[in-house]
Amino acid sequence: MRQVPLALAPDPQSSFDSFLAGPNEAAVALIRAHVPPAAPLYLWGPAGSGKTHLLRALVRACLDGGARVSWLDPESPGAWTLDPSVSLLVFDDVQHLSPLRQQEAFALMVEAQSSGAVWACAGHLPPVDLPLRDDLRSRIGWGHIHAVQPLDEARTRAVLRREADRRGVRLSDEVMDYLLSRFTRDLGSLMELLERLDEFSLAHARAVTLPLLRRMLAEDAGPLEAA
Repeated sequence: MRQVPLALAPDPQSSFDSFLAGPNEAAVALIRAHVPPAAPLYLWGPAGSGKTHLLRALVRACLDGGARVSWLDPESPGAWTLDPSVSLLVFDDVQHLSPLRQQEAFALMVEAQSSGAVWACAGHLPPVDLPLRDDLRSRIGWGHIHAVQPLDEARTRAVLRREADRRGVRLSDEVMDYLLSRFTRDLGSLMELLERLDEFSLAHARAVTLPLLRRMLAEDAGPLEAA
């Protein structure tokens, strides 16, 4: 049987309810209203604006409804071919697809169209500006297109606070100010940093404080500080 890589296990935190929509409220409402989507869907916006969260929320909602979904991104292994039982193909970070992956993605979309399946994609740019082959760029531009806007500082603080509370981590205003003033504000990077900080705090049996954060950063050169 020909197959694409199976869908990722739905992240329990990546749901529509856990997404702080902010300026994206109308787009999120439209996406939620069509599960599974009846037409192709493309989300675009800068890194950390929440595109992957929304794709995962869509996957979770489709799986909960009994649909079969396949998730594909530039790191997905193996050859990309279609299982006829799949009703939704999800492509993340399309701007990073290699020439081979672009060829396979286009072939999947053609086959999906003939089998009644649809696709949902996400990338950093509008379809017309994507650095992809013309036929794939055109297919990605079919259907519904939504620009996903990053959150302002107040909403970013609210998301960080909510995730910290979920983890049982007390983030002081001092720590929060340091995170938002010294690091890129895209939510993906900030969430990874918060996860490392939580693990570091547990490993050292100490509360999260600014000195602890600075100690972690001195030992871990992973995150890139904003210029």
